[in-house]
Amino acid sequence: MGSNPIGPAFASPKLLRKSGGELRQSYGEAMPAKMYYVYILECNDDRLYVGCCSDLKERITRHKKGQIPATKNRLPVKLISYFAFQNKYTAFNFEKYLKSGSGRAFMKKHLI
Repeated sequence: MGSNPIGPAFASPKLLRKSGGELRQSYGEAMPAKMYYVYILECNDDRLYVGCCSDLKERITRHKKGQIPATKNRLPVKLISYFAFQNKYTAFNFEKYLKSGSGRAFMKKHLI
């Protein structure tokens, strides 16, 4: 038979583009059009670097190739952690927090 062997609940939903760039699955759940990432790198000087971007893989590749001025003299770098956000401003505010004194204390206590 041509039916899905694992049942309709596990079938792949079709994606529909709505006005405004938002993607919506056919059964009504909204999917973000873009994600924003706050990431933490450990550099060869044992210091941390915190950054924010919308394409995490591309940004980490650029860091590792020495194309980012803030880390090019601190290679190699290692991705320690990252956080994904649907809202750009929430991501930028979290990056700013992690660069503050209390944010650095948070990272030291919870991540490292």
